[in-house]
Amino acid sequence: IERLSQRRIDPVTGERYHMTLRPAPTPNIQARLKQNPKDKEENIAKRVDTYHRNIKELEEFYEDAFHVNADQDPHPIFEFIESCIIKPLPCKKK
Repeated sequence: IERLSQRRIDPVTGERYHMTLRPAPTPNIQARLKQNPKDKEENIAKRVDTYHRNIKELEEFYEDAFHVNADQDPHPIFEFIESCIIKPLPCKKK
């Protein structure tokens, strides 16, 4: 929720920023940043709640899916996904 709720966009340039991980470089840009209503904490919390209510059905439906820990830098995430697609590693089913 924290990662998504801190996303902002500069309506002038279209550049995307994150309030903690990639803040706007100047106060002028910072002042004009806008947040998508979908990125408000309460909206994200609703989506996360819906996900948790449906996770068992999703896991049953997508039998061949794999779990990705997204709480890390993008490069290792993409490498992991690529390795699962190109040469899937054996994994334990839940």
